[in-house]
Amino acid sequence: MPSTWEEWLKIPYVVFAFCSALFLGALKSLLVGPIAGLTLIIGNVVVILGLFPSHVAWTIYTLVKTNRFDAPLKVAFLFALPVLFAIWLGLSIAGSALLGVGYGFFSPWVSAFEAFRQEDESKKFFHCLVDGTWGTIKGSCTVVRDFADICYHSYPLYLKELRESPSTNELQPLRFIHVPGCIFVGVMGLVVEIPLYTAIAIVKSPYMLFKGWHRLIHDLISREGPFLETACIPVAGLTILMWPLFVIGSVIMAIFSSFFIGLYGSVIVYQERSIKRGVAYVIAMVAEFDEYTNDWLYLREGSILPKPIYRKKKISHSSEFSDGENDSGEVKVSSVFTETPAMLVPSISPSVSVREAIQEVKMVQIWGNMMRACEMRGKELLDANVITPDDLYDWLKAKTSTEASIVGVGLPCYACLQTLLNSIKGGSAGLLLLDNIEVTHLNRPQDRLLDWFFQPVLDLKEQIRVIRLGDGETRLLEKIVLFGSNTQRMEAWENGSLVPQDALRAAQIQGISRRMTGMIRSMSKLPTYRRRFRQIVKALVIYSIEKEGANRSVSGRSVSPVELV
Repeated sequence: MPSTWEEWLKIPYVVFAFCSALFLGALKSLLVGPIAGLTLIIGNVVVILGLFPSHVAWTIYTLVKTNRFDAPLKVAFLFALPVLFAIWLGLSIAGSALLGVGYGFFSPWVSAFEAFRQEDESKKFFHCLVDGTWGTIKGSCTVVRDFADICYHSYPLYLKELRESPSTNELQPLRFIHVPGCIFVGVMGLVVEIPLYTAIAIVKSPYMLFKGWHRLIHDLISREGPFLETACIPVAGLTILMWPLFVIGSVIMAIFSSFFIGLYGSVIVYQERSIKRGVAYVIAMVAEFDEYTNDWLYLREGSILPKPIYRKKKISHSSEFSDGENDSGEVKVSSVFTETPAMLVPSISPSVSVREAIQEVKMVQIWGNMMRACEMRGKELLDANVITPDDLYDWLKAKTSTEASIVGVGLPCYACLQTLLNSIKGGSAGLLLLDNIEVTHLNRPQDRLLDWFFQPVLDLKEQIRVIRLGDGETRLLEKIVLFGSNTQRMEAWENGSLVPQDALRAAQIQGISRRMTGMIRSMSKLPTYRRRFRQIVKALVIYSIEKEGANRSVSGRSVSPVELV
């Protein structure tokens, strides 16, 4: 409760700010929401339907050509493909519709509340009126572009890697007798998981609703967490009003995840060579989901539902880079999806203040920092004539990063290597980014996407530190990660590199290069990466043009900055 007259006098201001933001945000949502929502929905649906024939053709071609699967497993996949493609169409279109409505209508509303966090008091009303209008529409177009990049660039790249990867002993052959079992358990998983996940989510949603309200109202009364700073109280007040929508979204995500949980039963049959264990998995996942939601909502521990064992041996629940490498030098990402992707339950634990939250490094900071590092290292390499504007133009014209690997793969690898080397020299326990931002296990974002990369990068950093590379060996590693197998370009760059005489030492350097290349190739398939990296490449082209003159002749034609817009 307020303890001083100053705090009591802030109450009318907070109430006025909240009501103003609530009204203006609703008005902006009604005006901007339909435009932004329809842009996102129509754009995504056009991408889905337009590329659907190509996706079918690419997938079937890859399934026939790959050596990773034997004939019975290919037959099982062919039988499952119509179901999988039908689920893809249904869920992707439905997800686009929900995302369009949610983003289009709520983004302007939230922007109106965020405007009251501006430090300049005279501009708060202006930002409350303007923020989230044109920016929301541009954001919808950006979402469509990133989604198109995933469908047109990332997915074919996954398939290409699957076709070119050699057959290994990791995948055991599937006998024809297991094909009906895979289909049966997959269908059973859908029939069992979808209704039970839905029932559990709906039954527990009232607990989530009232416990969330209780937590937020407690913070409001005691001025804790998001209510500690007066400027953030309107935003926190909106959270109280919108909490029922968060609960509904969590239930929808639980239903959405049940599709994939159910279908994964077919994979269990294949891995364990047992229909019985596949059925046990279907039963156990219901108990896992019940236990997971109990933990989130602080209900009783465990679950009253049966939880049979469906694994002969425990498989790692983490998704990380494996140590295996294929012939192309890429490191594969093994995503063993055995955890229950339950409801996306917003945290109802005691909240931290905004000042404390700011101290935590955010995923967007790491993403932006990585791109800035690529731009900075790219400028250094352009100044040293190590890479040329022709390399940049080749990447802009290429359909995939492998067609112009020096810029698409080599430049990010080189920037990543410099980050690791600087972290080692600085004695950092984690990663030392630009602007002296240090990311460790203590302040790193708790993001599942980052889990796939953070620990493998730290492991790679530790490997480089342990082998204690000399200056000449470090320069050699820089050459290898930048140019890959292009020996002609490596020989042309006189950077003082030294090839070690010890064969083991040379193999260690090559191994580090291959692992780093694999990480960057995997990262290049993520959403937003291609769009943001393309902006970096364009900035480097403009930098080279400004450096050498207004225009530059490339391949007999004049290129101006206007062409890069």
